[in-house]
Amino acid sequence: MRVSLRLLCSVSLSSLLVAGLGVCAPVHAAQEPAPTPAPAVVVAGGHAPDSFADLAARLLPAVVNVSTTQTVREADSEDDEDDQLPQMPNFPQGSPFEKFFHDFMNRQTDPNAPPRRMQALGSGFIIDPTGYIVTNNHVIRKADRITVTLQDNTVLSAHAVGHDDRTDLALLKVDSKKPLPFVSFGDSEHHRVGDWVLAIGNPFGLSGTVTAGIISSRGRNIDQGPYDDFIQTDAPINKGNSGGPLFDMDGNVIGVNTAIYSPSGGSVGIGFSIPSNEARNVVEQLRKNGKVSRGWLGVRIQNVTQEIADGLGLSTPTGALVAGVEKGGPADKAGLKTGDVIQSLNGQPVEGKALPRLSAQLPVGTQAKLGLWRHGKVTEVPITIGALPEMPEEAPAKPVSPPKSPASVSFADFGFTVGPLDGAGRSKYNLPTSLKGVLVTSVKPDGTAADRGLKEGDVITEVQQAEVATPAALRQRIDAARKAKKRSVLLLVHDADGLRWIPFPLSAEDAP
Repeated sequence: MRVSLRLLCSVSLSSLLVAGLGVCAPVHAAQEPAPTPAPAVVVAGGHAPDSFADLAARLLPAVVNVSTTQTVREADSEDDEDDQLPQMPNFPQGSPFEKFFHDFMNRQTDPNAPPRRMQALGSGFIIDPTGYIVTNNHVIRKADRITVTLQDNTVLSAHAVGHDDRTDLALLKVDSKKPLPFVSFGDSEHHRVGDWVLAIGNPFGLSGTVTAGIISSRGRNIDQGPYDDFIQTDAPINKGNSGGPLFDMDGNVIGVNTAIYSPSGGSVGIGFSIPSNEARNVVEQLRKNGKVSRGWLGVRIQNVTQEIADGLGLSTPTGALVAGVEKGGPADKAGLKTGDVIQSLNGQPVEGKALPRLSAQLPVGTQAKLGLWRHGKVTEVPITIGALPEMPEEAPAKPVSPPKSPASVSFADFGFTVGPLDGAGRSKYNLPTSLKGVLVTSVKPDGTAADRGLKEGDVITEVQQAEVATPAALRQRIDAARKAKKRSVLLLVHDADGLRWIPFPLSAEDAP
């Protein structure tokens, strides 16, 4: 069964509610007077507390339901189909309900259907008595209207102060005639795997739902963005929990619930929360400036594997390998080159996946020190932190006349063939004229190259940190690595995602 990563925003369709079929309709219990503040639950001796009731009663008033409405067109809903459309219920064959849902869903996928109104349900939490509320960006994305429902059923209109796509966080503001109950961020670094946590939110529209569990893991990278550092928890969270808080036993927010792994959309005990130490910085910037400014080094990096370390002659597979340097960026001005290995940032050891997140936390304009490994020597390089730019749109490549070029070269042991990067190849694969190297023209499905992710249309720009411009030069560089008795050879490859180093084994025993 395929396990998929799902965001937690729950969606209901107003037309279904009118028809009397409540999809994810919030169920509100009668409210009691606001409880007096209770002391934090103390877990002694590593055992579970007798009850979470006092802690839950204290925290519930600060957790809110976030409801949005938006106009959805067919073209807009294609990319978000998994999050935006409800699953077809399993009604008995031939029943009126089955026909109703079948007809309804057909209307939604009709390309000529008029725009429809959709309601999304998520969660959030108040961080200031004046009405600032934290939630996920995907909960309010493209919303025409945002409303917030408090624990006492008070409904308030909200507006977005700011949002951050890269961390999926958003800050809302509501106006209230009286101070609102609120919670505070805690120190997410202070907590360990195995610590108890509470999640409160609005799963499937069921407001004020409290679940308990433990921190299952730390530092999870789930490929949601460049700054992944999630807390994993087994506290049950589901669609509708998006933007809700993850609390420690002192009642502090240590995470913002964002995603789950699930084969069906429901909780299987694997949920992910943005750590509070990351969320706090983003929220403070959103509150102050309405946007987030991040530090930027101007390098494309990847992790150093054992094979890459062998190819470079590096004793241990640690650090962040520079796969590309942005022209005119901070790293370029500091003299960094492809093939350098960044081993430390301001004296602290770093790994490839962590470097973007750590550098993003540095103030723009300040100077940092990078510990570099280059050609067997370790050096320290000062670098001035730049501001992370928006992604520019690449201009279309201009057609050029194909030059006379040498014949293709096949690397049968690796399972790929290369040819010259000429005008025809640039046009076929939409490659910029500034790109130099050798074009991959075919890849065997069962070869080493396919296993390493090499694809037709990729461009090999360097071998062992030396540029190559022709298929013959590529053959010469690889043969030289064999004669030097290298265990592997490193190819710098330009693909649809940018530049990355790919190691290829040079001996049969190293092949996968």
